[in-house]
Amino acid sequence: MVGVRRTSYEIHIKGRVSEQLLGAFEGMDATVKSGQTVLRGPVLDQAALHGLLDRIQALGLELVEVRRVPEGAEGQGKSARGDGGHSDHPTEAGDSGEADSDGLR
Repeated sequence: MVGVRRTSYEIHIKGRVSEQLLGAFEGMDATVKSGQTVLRGPVLDQAALHGLLDRIQALGLELVEVRRVPEGAEGQGKSARGDGGHSDHPTEAGDSGEADSDGLR
């Protein structure tokens, strides 16, 4: 049997997500960038991706963007938790109020 190949995704959530809520996204790396929490990591299949998106909605978080990470770019831009980018407070509104490069808020 051929090995299962996972696809990596970046999932952008509005505001800073607390460490407590980030616990619901085990296996994903989290960083804060431009007032958004960015989850990044491998996802087994489409069902698992939909499960992540359902969890975001169930937690009352605002989804901004989902992007498949090109193969070979999985290690770029990741940082470990505890990098000072996370707040201990529940989700806050975006800090900058600026639109991302794709025009989404």
